[in-house]
Amino acid sequence: MKTMSIRNILIVGQALLLLSSCTALKTAPYDQYSFQKAVEIKVEASNLMKKATNPFSSYEEEVEELQLELEKMVVYEANKPNNGISYEMWKLLADQDKNLLAGLLKRWEEQEKLGQVFLNEAQSQVTEAIDMIIRYEGKKDKESESGIMQFILDNR
Repeated sequence: MKTMSIRNILIVGQALLLLSSCTALKTAPYDQYSFQKAVEIKVEASNLMKKATNPFSSYEEEVEELQLELEKMVVYEANKPNNGISYEMWKLLADQDKNLLAGLLKRWEEQEKLGQVFLNEAQSQVTEAIDMIIRYEGKKDKESESGIMQFILDNR
């Protein structure tokens, strides 16, 4: 059983404070652009990840385009009011030091090719994360919000 580090306790405490604040309880309204871009990025990422068993150098331009799309989403989501949850999720996906999309792309570049077994697991995690964003953007309900909050806390 894992013991919670002081850092994790502080993160959970901050999340609880965030949720208990009146303004934090407000949720950004449905945003067609956010929903559409999440779907597009999922499709692009899925297609590109399937190619990661091949040499990175053959797909460098596609990877750069996807990374740019991720960066755009982080900036877009950061500037929407009452949107902390979506913003944090996009930051995780775009963080090259995490084990999600940008981290996978960085690893592919460093290793030139990725193994199929690793890639299958990584694709599953990335797809799950993007699906959570899509569900949240489409529903803006407490269940999808809860799932994203837990995912964020687990992946910090």
